[in-house]
Amino acid sequence: MIVVTGVMSEPELGSPATTPVAAPNFSWMSEDGSPTAMEQPIFLMTTAAQAISGFFVWTALLITCHQIYMHLRCYSCPNEQRYIVRILFIVPIYAFDSWLSLLFFTNDQYYVYFGTVRDCYEAFVIYNFLSLCYEYLGGESSIMSEIRGKSIESSCMYGTCCLWGKTYSIGFLRFCKQATLQFCVVKPLMAISTVILQAFGKYRDGDFDVTRGYLYVTIIYNISVSLALYALFLFYFATRELLSPYSPVLKFFMVKSVIFLSFWQGMLLAILEKCGAIPKIHSANVSVGEGTVAAGYQDFIICVEMFFAALALRHAFTYKVYADKRLDAQAVPSYGPYGRCAPMKSISSSLKETMNPHDIVQDAIHNFSPAYQQYTQQSTLEHGPPWRNGSHIISRSHSCSGARDNEKTLLLSSDDEF
Repeated sequence: MIVVTGVMSEPELGSPATTPVAAPNFSWMSEDGSPTAMEQPIFLMTTAAQAISGFFVWTALLITCHQIYMHLRCYSCPNEQRYIVRILFIVPIYAFDSWLSLLFFTNDQYYVYFGTVRDCYEAFVIYNFLSLCYEYLGGESSIMSEIRGKSIESSCMYGTCCLWGKTYSIGFLRFCKQATLQFCVVKPLMAISTVILQAFGKYRDGDFDVTRGYLYVTIIYNISVSLALYALFLFYFATRELLSPYSPVLKFFMVKSVIFLSFWQGMLLAILEKCGAIPKIHSANVSVGEGTVAAGYQDFIICVEMFFAALALRHAFTYKVYADKRLDAQAVPSYGPYGRCAPMKSISSSLKETMNPHDIVQDAIHNFSPAYQQYTQQSTLEHGPPWRNGSHIISRSHSCSGARDNEKTLLLSSDDEF
């Protein structure tokens, strides 16, 4: 039972006794006498919060959508830009999804369904970023020709201290791919489980009760995302010198920060909620639990962060190098009006080709196949004109053509393990 406590003023002389004047401020009290919320709405429920978050969200959408449009317009290297466009879509999905969740903030537990879409896409982004790095370096065989047999340097910073004495092998690359692919499977399964548990009243953010699902979902998700990010660290540690012409540090930092920081922000807010720092909202018109309030703060923070992420991603994955590449291709008359490296004839067809998940399915089959140890995928090598990236001149030894074929080369023995 909620008891309203207030201060009533004495009726003035000459005024009707039946018209009391209530004090403007009062608090809602529970049966034990502790305050649960104020009558005045919290910041997340105000028009100011919606306007501020909306400004950052729509600005981020304009910046990123223009960048995606320019990549599709200058679609000269489909095998690379396919992954870049998929990575860039994290800003519209994260920002707009979080903003919608904030707009429906007073509808308790609606945030779970909005967050499901957002969380599933982050697994997709981790996989595509690793695949982009593979594409930069020409595929598995090209990478293995550079690092195979080299000793793994022991480093606590990169988490390789437990790999002392081991050497790089094809099993190492397989582990990196499998670790990211497992997250693409685990995360959607956890999202579906969350929705089902929510429907049966067994899930609430910040509720670490062993009889409810939040604790177990958090543990499984934490292990899965940590394994995927650890695989990215290992891959970068092994190929950082090979990737140096592609400015990998900013790219790695942006992908990891968007995904990893959002996760730990949610964990911190859940801990604050458990400690009682985030109260629930309970009034005559609105009733919102602590978990929803914490999720609301998370959504607001993400809305603001996506603006800065859009700016950083615009610099990290610039389209200008591909525009220069397309101009170089158009300079060769035999390549036709679109150039040999731009087979897509329209932006819509480019977008359709970009979002086609066929390559992901094939990659999953390849990396989890028992016959993986017998071959690696090697891209057909074609020498093209130098590619200017800022102050770097990058000699592209692998083709940018969308019609490039993959050949399977017998390079490895069955005992080549990581």
